[in-house]
Formats: sequence, C-alpha cells, structure tokens
Amino acid sequence: MPKIGVIYNDIKPIACQVATELKEKLTAEGYQVHLATGYAGILGYSRPDRPVCYSAIEKIAPFGFDQDMKFVIVLGGDGTVLSASRQVSPHNIPILAVNTGHLGFLTEIYLNQLPKILDAVLRDEYEVEERSMMRVQVIRDGHLLWEALCLNEAVIHREPLTSMCHFEIAIGRHAPVDIAADGIIISTPTGSTAYSLSAGGPVVTPDVPVFQLAPICPHSLASRALVFSNQEPVTIYPATPNQMVMVVDGNAGCYILPDDQVVIVRSPYPAKFIRLQSPEFFRILREKLGWGLPHIAKPTSVEIP
Repeated sequence: MPKIGVIYNDIKPIACQVATELKEKLTAEGYQVHLATGYAGILGYSRPDRPVCYSAIEKIAPFGFDQDMKFVIVLGGDGTVLSASRQVSPHNIPILAVNTGHLGFLTEIYLNQLPKILDAVLRDEYEVEERSMMRVQVIRDGHLLWEALCLNEAVIHREPLTSMCHFEIAIGRHAPVDIAADGIIISTPTGSTAYSLSAGGPVVTPDVPVFQLAPICPHSLASRALVFSNQEPVTIYPATPNQMVMVVDGNAGCYILPDDQVVIVRSPYPAKFIRLQSPEFFRILREKLGWGLPHIAKPTSVEIP
C-alpha cells in the first residue's frame, strides 16, 4: 500500500482542517496516510541553565516517515517547510509545499490549487528539485555538543545584538580571517534570499554549489559578503570572551562559549521539493520580492495651450 505523509502547522485552523480532509480522501483511495505536526523539526532554544537542547538529525522524523514514503504534503508557511525539511530530508522524502501562510517563498502552490495539483502528483507528473542543506555542529572540548540540519542559514551573534563581536573563521584549507561585526551569517543558496539578503548579501540561484558568509553590521569597510564552494568546511572560533548564541533557520538556538567551535559542512541530505514545472527561480524572485520588474515610464509632458 503506497504511503503518503502530511506535515501541518497545528496553530493554523485551516492547516489542521485540510490535513484531516487529506487523510480521509487519500485513505479512501487506498493510500496509507501518516499525519504529523512540524513540532519535531523545531529544534528548541537552549537556556542558560540548560545550554543543550537538540536531537540527532537522523532521529527527528515522525513515526512512519521513512524511505518507503512516496512524498509528504506540507501545509503551512516557510517556517513549517523549514521544519519539515529537517524531519524528512535524511529519509529522502520529496516535499509538496502548500502555502497557508503569507510570503510562502519556499512553497510550491496555494491551498486553492491543491485538489488539481494533488491528482497530478499522484500520477507522478512532477519533477524533483534538490536544495542543498548545511550540517551545523557545535564542538566543545573535542565532543559533539549540538547539531542541526539547516536549509537557510546559521547566525551567530552576541547578546544583546548591538554588542560588537570578533570571529576567527577558517574556510577549508585557507588561512583564517578575523571579522568584527554584530554577528555573522553562513547561508545556503536557498538562504541567500532570507536573512543574508537583508544583511546586504547577494542573491544566489539554488543550483549553484556554494555557501555564503555575510557579516552583520561589520566594523570595517573591508568586511563584505563572501561566496565560496560548499565543498569547503567552515570552522568558526568565537574570538570574544563572552557567551554568544547561534540560531539556525530562525528557529533554534544554542549558546556558544569562547572555547567552542562551530563546524559547518554541506549536508549529505539535500531537501527535495516537488515541482509541477521546471523550477523558474527568477519568476519567484519577481513575484515574491519584486526583483527585475520593469520601470514605470513617467507620463509624457503635455503642453497646455
């Protein structure tokens, strides 16, 4: 019996309603359906009295979500899609992302399109687009302290954010560099249109195999965004004698101490998205962010007699 998953945002009534309706419909058509919320993919914030709060990346998939699953339907906004990608990517499950949120940059379709699109997906009339992810690890005293999968970005900053930080960053075999800034962002191409974009970083198309480093409010005219191969591991050494915090995909946090190391590598698990047509990234940029829209010509002056 074919198996299909549904991950939904349980704080949105419409997502809960549609998830229930989907289970009833697909079960009646002979599919085995597993429902889950995005909760397992929410990595959680650590606290000063509990600095570690995480689960191993291969162990956060909900019950029944495994390599035998045909695909998973995600009902929510970008936050739910990010959560779902952490849950299902290690099991090679494609995601059909349905927007019940606002911007929906990562989603493929809107809710009113779902009935028609679902029929096409069940007939295998779709393509799969792979998006690279990062594996983010915190090493303390030579031991793995914390790890997470990341589709958008990892951000390290000092609390409060307005305080200046120093970072020593080693990229692959290259000599370490020192950056003084409010914080730093390491992002994937998918994340180049998220926080990194707001921090002045360039937009990178999803098929380019790179990472991006963007300082947040750097204290130097020479510290600018850097794009480099994602085959190069990144090791970050906090060169500040104060506790910092790391946030992954705007969702999870881990405290970083002065002697810790943050190691970021390309994950062996890409996120897989179902596309009903060949991915057209520039169209998404235009529709969601207004990139490349034609200028409106000024009206021609008219002589008044």
